[in-house]
Amino acid sequence: MPSSEESRPDERGRVANGTRERILAAAVAEFGAKGYSGARTAGIAARAGVNQQLSSYYFGGKQGLLDELRRRWQEVQTEIVPPGASFAESLGAHLDATLDRPDWARLVVWQALGDCPFADAEEGRRQAERQREAMAASVDKIRRRQEDGEIRAGLDPAFALLAAYAIIFAPITMPQFVRDILGGDPLSPENRQVLRTQLVKLLTED
Repeated sequence: MPSSEESRPDERGRVANGTRERILAAAVAEFGAKGYSGARTAGIAARAGVNQQLSSYYFGGKQGLLDELRRRWQEVQTEIVPPGASFAESLGAHLDATLDRPDWARLVVWQALGDCPFADAEEGRRQAERQREAMAASVDKIRRRQEDGEIRAGLDPAFALLAAYAIIFAPITMPQFVRDILGGDPLSPENRQVLRTQLVKLLTED
């Protein structure tokens, strides 16, 4: 059985990891609600229930928090769609990943609007280039699925991808429209099922 002296470093490590995760969860909520420009480290600390200085200690401040959140979102994206998933399954997986994490999705929207800056201009250019390459690869994947008969013939693959993004993010970007058109909570399971079913029909059925 370990002595108290041996167990203390492990305990401190668990406490530190828990604090880091609370700060990150609070940062997602704060950035999602207010954007990078409107968010404050004091607000993040209040949400996390920690001393404001800890965000600087663990992450180097607001920019460091944003960079870590971006890194984690990239990890999530690589695991969203299981290998061998059909087109319909892929759409459903992306819809679930977006609506299960509304604060993360709002952060993505803020970034798309230019409110989540990178630490330097060069990194911003590299990220923009990676984004363009990822979108081009996604269009190519849709084109191959279309050739395999999974997607409606005659539909432009680039438009199909754009339509999928627009509908998947609609409960986040246009919640009032989703509420008024479909009724109820935009993030409800019922509305999610409608979006999933109709998006698949739109893109796959002649």
